[in-house]
Amino acid sequence: MIERKGIIQFINRDVSIVGLDLEPGIDAQDFRVINQDWQEVQALHETKGKLRIIASVPSLDTSVCDRETRRFNQEAANLSKDIAILVISTDLPFAQARWCGAAGVDKVLVLSDHKYTEFGMKYSCLLSEPRILRRAVFIVDQENILQYADYMPVLSQEPNYDEILRTAKKLLEK
Repeated sequence: MIERKGIIQFINRDVSIVGLDLEPGIDAQDFRVINQDWQEVQALHETKGKLRIIASVPSLDTSVCDRETRRFNQEAANLSKDIAILVISTDLPFAQARWCGAAGVDKVLVLSDHKYTEFGMKYSCLLSEPRILRRAVFIVDQENILQYADYMPVLSQEPNYDEILRTAKKLLEK
């Protein structure tokens, strides 16, 4: 597996990113993650037939990840049922369940990449030294084709929500 340095920092130190950034148009790989009940799921299979917005976040217990996940949860209430939003971090499932309960987050699927880091490695989001995910957003269509990929250049930068939602709605119209 390729590791790249000099692209992103964590606590003012360069850290390694595992893998190469993905480009739209490729077949999206499925990945094992753990749900809040500590059950293993294949995320793309679990949401088969839907357009998937996948948000990779470092930790729900940070202000930016908190804001991002709440925003996606709020937006999910107004989106087509043909769109699934997945938020993935390396937080432990019981920490995710606690956070979701306290935040009232119930419209997005919050999943843990802690056990396998399969998502992080396959989608080039794993920061190997702190073993957390970098912030990125992907859109995978109903045929499992990656239609959108955006990696934030710094961990504290939120994604462009309007662009993501506009892209997802446009893809559903096809």
